[in-house]
Amino acid sequence: MATVRTTAEFVYTLDSAEPIRNGFVEYDETDGRILSVGQCSEGEDVLKGALAPGFVNAHCHVELSHLHKKFRKGTGMAGFIDQINELRDWAGKEAKTALVKEWMDKMWADGVSAMADISNDDSSFDVKKSHNMYTRTFLEVFGSEPEMCEGVMADVTALNKVADEAGIDAAPTPHSCYTMSPQLLSASAGAGLEKGFISYHSQESQEEEDLLRSGSGAMYENRKRSGMSTPPVTGESSLKYFIDRLADAAPAPYEQHILLVHNVCLAQDDIDAAKKLMKNVYWAICPLSNIFIHNALPPIDLMRKNGLAVALGTDSLSSNDDLDMVKEMYCLHKNFPEVPMSEILTWASLNGARFLAMDDVLGSFEAGKKPGIVRIHNVDDAGFVTAESSSERII
Repeated sequence: MATVRTTAEFVYTLDSAEPIRNGFVEYDETDGRILSVGQCSEGEDVLKGALAPGFVNAHCHVELSHLHKKFRKGTGMAGFIDQINELRDWAGKEAKTALVKEWMDKMWADGVSAMADISNDDSSFDVKKSHNMYTRTFLEVFGSEPEMCEGVMADVTALNKVADEAGIDAAPTPHSCYTMSPQLLSASAGAGLEKGFISYHSQESQEEEDLLRSGSGAMYENRKRSGMSTPPVTGESSLKYFIDRLADAAPAPYEQHILLVHNVCLAQDDIDAAKKLMKNVYWAICPLSNIFIHNALPPIDLMRKNGLAVALGTDSLSSNDDLDMVKEMYCLHKNFPEVPMSEILTWASLNGARFLAMDDVLGSFEAGKKPGIVRIHNVDDAGFVTAESSSERII
């Protein structure tokens, strides 16, 4: 065993609320296993910055990396969907795979140890099956017409077999209320429940809410203009509509790990409804993506008040300029300065690990775990990330 000791002004163990000031982490260099953490002795040299467990990117579409810098900002969801439809297929599989590797390598170097990733095809599989980063892949499905359901589910089942053969943890998952017939939403949710994991785009925009509540707004007009069926008008939120579709797939309560992604329009009654039926529900936020598309942010104060298990993601390079978890943290700190840095890092590491059921290995500095060690440079005097902060993997 080769024991190595590294130090920092702040060590965020994430098994306690406060960081260790002038702390150390000891680890086994051969396998990355954490051996001990503690406070440095008086007079010991302490390196600048902060140490944190490896990050978990709780929501990404890494296969869309070929769309980097190709999208207009501020178009709203309807405009964003139009751009996706226009641009997503410009690159072939070889080019897409090369960019997946480039960006996964960058995320790994920046300290991302695991990722909950969305896939619509197999262009990321060759990279994932041999990469150091752990990924759980959610095979997302679309189909607005009821008659599409059987064929779409057959296709995603075949794609899941390809993932299984590559040794990639994967399962079908529904995309969102506005891209799917009720039948397909329930069928794909049921397939995800069988595998134990769902990742679902939920309440990402007011346009989505208007579609379900009143059959109006930009997204409704977009769908109708395209000749697509729209979900039934319920007068309720899109999250409650999703809960109803889950009930068509399997009876509540749900012990499976369910990730609700974005949550920009989340309200108290939605939280109450989800927590009543979902026993392992996690709430992913992607702040820079939400600003990119429609200049909005999720209700962080409400989420904290309810003690929600928040996890942090980057979304894709179609709706973000980077896949940099530290930039996401800084966006949160700038807009919600009252949130402690240890809590933001819990969202960026531990809660994502818990969603992936990998928290026995990842997410915190505890003896025996192998979360990876990240050094965050250029933190302020209180240990918060700044506009100049960056991260690098130590091990």
